Amino acid sequence: MRYRTLDPKLIIETAERLEERVAARFPDAGLRGVAAELVSLSRDLTKAAKALEAPIWWLRGIIVAIFVAGALMFLFVGTILPLSQADDAVQSVQSIEASINMIILAVLGFLALIRAEERIKRKRVFRQLHGLRSLIHVIDMHQLTKDPAALSANFKPTSHSPARITNAADLARYLDYCSEMLSITGKIAALFAQSVNDDVVIDGVNDIENLASNLSRKIWQKITLIESHPAAQPAPAPGPVSQAAPSPRRAPKR
Repeated sequence: MRYRTLDPKLIIETAERLEERVAARFPDAGLRGVAAELVSLSRDLTKAAKALEAPIWWLRGIIVAIFVAGALMFLFVGTILPLSQADDAVQSVQSIEASINMIILAVLGFLALIRAEERIKRKRVFRQLHGLRSLIHVIDMHQLTKDPAALSANFKPTSHSPARITNAADLARYLDYCSEMLSITGKIAALFAQSVNDDVVIDGVNDIENLASNLSRKIWQKITLIESHPAAQPAPAPGPVSQAAPSPRRAPKR
């Protein structure tokens, strides 16, 4: 069972390690603050997902109390109230019909109360996923201006151009960090699908994962362009210097 479920502790540790890597390589970049926010959000959302696994006991207590009160009311109407007119066939049919309607309404009301717990948990999940979706768009904004075209010798920035990373290795690493952040957000969202077995929640989690995957795919397209750029190619290692073969001596003329 260890490798069949996501471990929230390992997700938090992965986010913390990524924040340290970003801080070590880009200490002054705004991406460092985004990585720190991802760590904070991962801690909060893992606690929220864990809390959703427990039943809502106060709501279940209310459901049981309503069910007991409804059953007692039904017994009161059926046994205590005088039904001497039941000898009449028409009134007997009406009494049976009223009883059936009461039972149907009681069952429908009971089912609605049972589904109330699912609706409450579903609302809590989507409230948390909204913050996660916002962070995904923030990550996308940070990688938006990291264009491989800045590595070209013909690239001419304007006075309004943002600050660019002109080193191919640093640019690829920056984009790789953004892709890792998006992957972690998808795993955090999956914790809610793991805690709440609800089709609507699973669809919402899938939307978050698809959003993160699509943005990560765009980032890797940039990384591929960087790796194919001449500036990212390693310089050829100097080979051994070949010595010219000594020219054969000519025989002296006699």
